[in-house]
Amino acid sequence: MYPFREDSFAVRNGWYVAAFAHEVKRELLSRWIVNEPVILFRKEDGTATALAGRCPHRHFPLGQGQLQGDTVICGYHGLAFAASGQCTHVPSQKTIPGVLNLKRYPLVECGMWLWIWPGDPVLADESLIPDLQSPDYYEPEFRFRPFFSMQVEGRYPLMNDNLLDLTHLAYLHRTSIGNEENASAPEEVQESPRMIRSRRYMKGVEQAPFVRGQFNYDGPVDRVAGMDFHLPGFHAGVEEVSIPSDHPTRGGEKLVCARVFHAVTPALKNTTNYFFAMGGRMSEAQLDHMQVYLRPVVDEDAFASKEIETMLNSIGYEPKELMLKSDGTAVRGRRALQAMMDREAAAAL
Repeated sequence: MYPFREDSFAVRNGWYVAAFAHEVKRELLSRWIVNEPVILFRKEDGTATALAGRCPHRHFPLGQGQLQGDTVICGYHGLAFAASGQCTHVPSQKTIPGVLNLKRYPLVECGMWLWIWPGDPVLADESLIPDLQSPDYYEPEFRFRPFFSMQVEGRYPLMNDNLLDLTHLAYLHRTSIGNEENASAPEEVQESPRMIRSRRYMKGVEQAPFVRGQFNYDGPVDRVAGMDFHLPGFHAGVEEVSIPSDHPTRGGEKLVCARVFHAVTPALKNTTNYFFAMGGRMSEAQLDHMQVYLRPVVDEDAFASKEIETMLNSIGYEPKELMLKSDGTAVRGRRALQAMMDREAAAAL
């Protein structure tokens, strides 16, 4: 399974984003998570819940059923399931075999996100959820907003590669958020057991289109761009733009202080759940503007993944990649995920 070994698909014992918190309501929401059907809903007390989305009787999708109180009713033969996953009613018989119970997934609501653990629930450690209130991403005056939730028609490693190699900003996004230095500036990389961090520091560069003309300043800028990949599927980005320190009157003034969050969650073997959010030292009006401005940019990333997926499926085999120096961080990410999957496989044996 490109770019992993043939018997590897995705890490299961890890936290992925299942949905934005506002997406889950008093109705059944269907999602595929790591090749499994899942339904999400809020109980009457407001608590979000995640259950297996396939009726164990005839495999009817439970998302096509009904939510009555805190009970899920299968729309095919009327089997009823409590929010715990226990089957509580079979209309055609009095006995209820335990094998009819549904899997209940660990689900944690944290800020704007709902985090799901697809693997062994005994191992679901909430301390492994990325800390988005650390000084790297959070300041008290920051505002944050969920922007986009979509299904990308491409396998999830393609989106991870996209976010771990930001040199593509100079070309795929050259008319919006990129400039040439996104590809040419040196990259500084740090790696820890659960995170890969990259930064590019660009001095005295031309303003990218998204900055130009907004701040009554048309000269060169200093720019910091980077991404922290929290394994197995969350990318927290930093974007800061400042007037160079040698400017006679505005030296060091920060024009942009933004944080971008990309949640990449495997759906099916060739599709990805993708969630994009943004925040920073921004007004509500600026967030409104960026939500409109960035939609075509996000669509460009989805387009690139879809085109590569189409190419791989069309040629019918997994071609060898010819790597570049800029691929180093993406390769680190692939290797780290493969190592996590290998450990899971060894533990299962």
